[in-house]
Order: sequence, then C-alpha cells, then structure tokens
Amino acid sequence: MSTIDVKVAAIEQVTTLVKHFTFVKEDGSVLPAFSGGSHVVISLSIGGRVHRNPYSLMGSPEDTSAYHISVRRQERSRGGSVYMHDNVTVGMQFKITYPVNLFSLAKKARKHILIAGGIGITPFMSQIADLERLGADYELHYAFRAPEHGAFAEKLNKTCGNRLHCYIDSVGERLDLSVLLGNQPLGTHVYVCGPNAMVVSVLEVARNFGWPENHVHIEQFLAPPIGEPFKIQLARSNKEIQVPADMSMLEAIEAAGVEADFLCRGGACGRCELQVLETDGALLHHDHFLTDAEKASCKKIMPCVSRAKCERLLLDI
Repeated sequence: MSTIDVKVAAIEQVTTLVKHFTFVKEDGSVLPAFSGGSHVVISLSIGGRVHRNPYSLMGSPEDTSAYHISVRRQERSRGGSVYMHDNVTVGMQFKITYPVNLFSLAKKARKHILIAGGIGITPFMSQIADLERLGADYELHYAFRAPEHGAFAEKLNKTCGNRLHCYIDSVGERLDLSVLLGNQPLGTHVYVCGPNAMVVSVLEVARNFGWPENHVHIEQFLAPPIGEPFKIQLARSNKEIQVPADMSMLEAIEAAGVEADFLCRGGACGRCELQVLETDGALLHHDHFLTDAEKASCKKIMPCVSRAKCERLLLDI
C-alpha cells in the first residue's frame, strides 16, 4: 500500500489521557485531500516490530497543510497508544497511508445526528467542519466520563453552539437514545462512534424504531485482542507462520514478508478478508463485518482482529 512521509509538527496534551498530534509532509508540500470521517494508518516501529494503527483525521478537510489526530492512552494497550504518548516527539518521522473514508456523511440526508462516546469524538471533528461548510442540519451528542475527560468540548461549543449536547457520566447525565432516535424527521441519518456498548445500543434502538439500515452509520476500529499463540499455513505463499499471543494474524503475515490487503485494520471494512481452506478447531471472530452465518460457516476470517484455537488453519493467501 502506498504511503506518505510525514513528520510531527506539534503535540498537545488535551486531557490526562488524550494527546493531539499534528503531522506535516516532510517535503513541505500539501497533503492529499480527504473528507469528513476519513482515517489514516500510521506505521510505528516498536521493539523491532511494526505496528500499523488507524486514527481518524480531525482537521478541516479544507485545510490539507497538516493532518491532525488524537490518541487516547489505553489501559490495555498492545504498545501503540503508550508509544504515541511516551515516545513520540516533535520532529519524528513516520509513514502513513493515504486517507480512506469508511464513515462518510450521507450527502442527501435531511438531518444528521452525531453520537460520540469518549475518544469516539475524533471522526466527528472533520465531519462537523464539512457540515458547517455545507450549512447542513445536524446535532452532536457527546458523552464522556467526567468534565476533565471532555476532550475538545470547549472547542466544539464554539463551533456547534446549541447543536452540541454533552452528557457527563460523573454528574449523572445520561443520553436517552429512545427519546433522541424516536422523534426525528424522515430522512435523518445517525452516526455513532464510541465504546462497544454505546454502538450496540444505538443499533438496537434504531432497529426497534424501524430506522432503515442504510441510515445508521457506525465506526468502531477494534484493537487486535491478545490470545493464545497458534500457527497458520499460507497456501499460495507456501509458508507456515507462528502467530504470537500479542500479534494479530495480519501482523504475523506481514512480518513474514507476505503482502496482505487492508484498509481499517480494525475489523470494520472487510478488505483483509481471507478464505479459510481448512481448520481443525475454532475460529475466534472479533470483527464487525462478517454476518453471523458467515462466521458460523468457518469459511472466512478477518486476520486484522480475529484469532483461532486449532492445530491447523490453512488460509488462501
């Protein structure tokens, strides 16, 4: 996959857990255009291993002089978020992918309802810039744990005004999804990014109220889970690879020198899907892309986040 050479131009500590990073192109030229909701994948060399992590672009799509991302320090990080917080300094150089949008705005929507939980606010920052530019009708509903964890709430208040609705858990404020989604005009689209429980709740409530499926948009990049080590065999590449406990199948395939396709690396887009030719055990699916029937068939797997518990797993790659 083609990459862009960038360097860190600025770092800001937004909250105790969130850092904001500004990247510019190494040669000083403008960066590729993107649309609200886009993400890039950043390559990080950590302990001799390459980690490729997706991050939402936060700046205005009208300004491509720099790219902006924010990273929350994760308690159970495999290394990426901790590395970004503890090791990255101004001037460091990185390779990033070209922007991809898997969470785009529906241009023909009559109204847009944006629902963010915690660091899930990041993709909405660029979407709001697009919505403001278009003069679109929208509301932003932003839930976070405590006032000190409301990253960008002050900035959003200046941009969104009365379109912004904040819900602070520590003071007992709750977002009532039934009230919100049960009283919207026809042609409204809803977008959600945040913790799994929030995403599942939005999907369930929208389904109960009869929202068309193509009017409900989610973004949820999953980190590859840690699990038991196992071996995989690559049929076309004629390789047998050990997948360590803290490495995904996709990372292990790449580390073995085999080129594998990807876009989100978080179990959402389906680009890395591989055919399972043989297995003698269980596939541990963690993606949001395959249907329940596809998962039960044991014929497909998303190597970016899924694992296996077996002696033999033969993949078509």
